[in-house]
Amino acid sequence: MMRQNFSSGIVWEKNISYSRAVRIGNVIKVAGTTAVDQSGNVVGKDDVYAQCMYIYSKIKKILEEAGCGMDMVVSTRVYLVNINEWEAAGRAHHEIFAGINPVSTMIGINALIHPDLLVEIEVEAMVHY
Repeated sequence: MMRQNFSSGIVWEKNISYSRAVRIGNVIKVAGTTAVDQSGNVVGKDDVYAQCMYIYSKIKKILEEAGCGMDMVVSTRVYLVNINEWEAAGRAHHEIFAGINPVSTMIGINALIHPDLLVEIEVEAMVHY
């Protein structure tokens, strides 16, 4: 099976040597994604819901480049700096995945790579041939 790596162009990918997403066969794994724009600015400071929605827009774009859409997501992992914000993250998840219903895990963590980041999301998708 051929491996395809996908980049969003953010500097961290080059500096740390990782891909935003990797596709092998019909499986696509998207790396932990945060609410950082192309200029390195945090989007939605102090707002978990806004950060989630921005992250999902980034994930949607990279999945489309890899050949599928959000409707093919089978698994999500949502990492929250403050687990008490789970309802805001859950509301965003529901708005994106209602009717798709991937398996999902929410995990409370201590910190992310930047102090203004509140959430990081990973997804896995399966492309149907």
